[in-house]
Amino acid sequence: MSDLASVLAAFQAATQCEASVWAQPDPSSPPRCEAATLHAPRPPTLPMDGASLPGHLTIAGADVLASPVAGPRPAWLFVGPSSSPGIPLDRLQRFLLPVVSQYLQSALEVEHAANELAERYEEINLLYTISEILGRTVSLGETARTILAEVSETVGARRASILVFDPAAGVLRPVAVLGTDPAMVPAISANDECSVGARVFATQHPMLVEAGEMPCEAESSYRRGAMLSVPIMWTAPPPGGAEPLGVVNLSDRSSGLPFTAGDQKLMAAIATQIGTAIQNARLVVASLDQQRLAHEMQLAHDLQMKLLPAGDIVAPDATVAARVMPAESVGGDFYNLFRLGPGRTGVMIGDVSGHGYQAALIMALTMSAAAIQAQRNADPGRALHALLSSVLDELTTTEMFISAFYAVIDLEQREIQYANTGHPHAFVLSAAGTVERLAAVDPPLGMVDRPPTTVRRPWTPNADLLVLFTDGVVDARNASGERLGEDRVLTMVRDARNRSPGDILNTVFGAIQRHTGNTALRDDVTMVLVKS
Repeated sequence: MSDLASVLAAFQAATQCEASVWAQPDPSSPPRCEAATLHAPRPPTLPMDGASLPGHLTIAGADVLASPVAGPRPAWLFVGPSSSPGIPLDRLQRFLLPVVSQYLQSALEVEHAANELAERYEEINLLYTISEILGRTVSLGETARTILAEVSETVGARRASILVFDPAAGVLRPVAVLGTDPAMVPAISANDECSVGARVFATQHPMLVEAGEMPCEAESSYRRGAMLSVPIMWTAPPPGGAEPLGVVNLSDRSSGLPFTAGDQKLMAAIATQIGTAIQNARLVVASLDQQRLAHEMQLAHDLQMKLLPAGDIVAPDATVAARVMPAESVGGDFYNLFRLGPGRTGVMIGDVSGHGYQAALIMALTMSAAAIQAQRNADPGRALHALLSSVLDELTTTEMFISAFYAVIDLEQREIQYANTGHPHAFVLSAAGTVERLAAVDPPLGMVDRPPTTVRRPWTPNADLLVLFTDGVVDARNASGERLGEDRVLTMVRDARNRSPGDILNTVFGAIQRHTGNTALRDDVTMVLVKS
């Protein structure tokens, strides 16, 4: 029952008078009933233009009082019939009318807010994605290509380019191109008077040129029709000022619609982030030997992988297959296994927000603390809360959080106890192929300071399969940007459920590699399968 229906029901219970509210959502739609008490009669045909009805109506032989409701949309309140003759209908109407008016106004404001949030979601998500990209990449070329693909998908541009200024040669060089062969895109002189990109770079102001306006042969390969060009700026700390570093060009919009002021504003924000990426890349090149950096990152990767336990440490109580594939040399995904006594096995999986060294350091600290807290706390919820206490200072300092799932499988009690703090992909697969999601009922560790909830469910030994994986598994994408998806992963696991956990794991990771091909992983990939 809606809130308005609850109000009308309470009104009827108090006054013995029926009521209904009708509204017209938009001028092209007929009025509709928003709420009514159970036996409220249907009014006659309502005017489409919001005009008033006669005050007193007779509907189905009963006296009904009609009144328009003030507000941005046409609406009408019908009061009556009443089985309480002591109170006139007009008095009841005056009592109820402002309540209905306020409700309809509030409902419209909520609807507008929801629509605005939905319209801005893709842009918010794009800015978040680009922040993630900047936090985990060192190569300027890789960063530029990834950002350009994300931007073009959101704005709907089929042709695009990022040009970076080469001060030694005085030219704008392409570092990322979409929709054409990069080899066909030449460098452009920063003084080229016919080039849109050169003009934008020189003036440090965005430009939107229509089809046929300012044609330039050097830009023809990534321009079709109108083109939006935005300068890439780097703002140095005081006393430095703004410095132009290049331009971003978007063209050939798939929708056929023109670029808008909102597109230009979004691109200006993204160009600022690209400027940060360019400057960071220059600093890395200037200060680090890339070969030594790659060697050190490989050593860090090897060390991180050694922190993860082998599956046989919980044998023979459980058969476990687990694997972590970082998106970079080091990452924030982890899992842990614990022997908790005869017939009791602890299984944990987690994902530290972000990527790179910071996430890897938090991951290592969490692994160490988890091993201690799992032995001290038999209850999964208390164990995760104690784990949070151990790493809270680091999470607060780095502004990171951890999505974690921790389960204890008890063979003697034939049950599984678990706590889930923001981990979306946790399931139990039965021998019959039924998949049950072990829902995340608490937010990630580091967002709130309260003990997570412990949930219990039955566990069928040697039949049920615990299936855990991180976002990187479902978000693995091919060259076209298509995600592998949760449904496809669960189908693979379900179809192979009669095989060993190790065989199932190999099947899933094989599918990930075939799906992604040469496309770089966007996130760490981790999966844990447990049969006990």
